[in-house]
Amino acid sequence: MRKILKSGERVPISGQYEIIGPRGGRTGEEITGVKRKILPPTPKRGEGYRLVDRTK
Repeated sequence: MRKILKSGERVPISGQYEIIGPRGGRTGEEITGVKRKILPPTPKRGEGYRLVDRTK
């Protein structure tokens, strides 16, 4: 299982990150993360981000 990142953390790998719910469920929403940039706040408390499509 891939690591779930929290908002405010630095992006380790550029790509598409899906927002993951507090209990690990998928929300269907994605953001674009750029390496070494900070992840934005999630829409709801307790959510996180998981890499779903790495940039080539």
